[in-house]
Amino acid sequence: MSKPTIGATVHYVSYGTPGGEYTSKCRAAIVTGVCDNPDGVDPETGTRCVSLAVLNPSGLFFDEHLPQDEDAHDGSTWHWPEVSA
Repeated sequence: MSKPTIGATVHYVSYGTPGGEYTSKCRAAIVTGVCDNPDGVDPETGTRCVSLAVLNPSGLFFDEHLPQDEDAHDGSTWHWPEVSA
């Protein structure tokens, strides 16, 4: 996996709502910062960590220190966009 850099486009995974009115979804996001540790890896989680500006249909959302999750795509994580065939 490549190392994230400032300005890279990634996917942020939204939580959705507890009642299911809104489901968890991938949203476009721009990397605004990378963890200051070697290779951008968070020592507590062992995953790459970034700060994002998330582009939602209804506005912008900003968050910091989000872990990478290429497998489960849990809420409040980021991953590289999937390659479409």
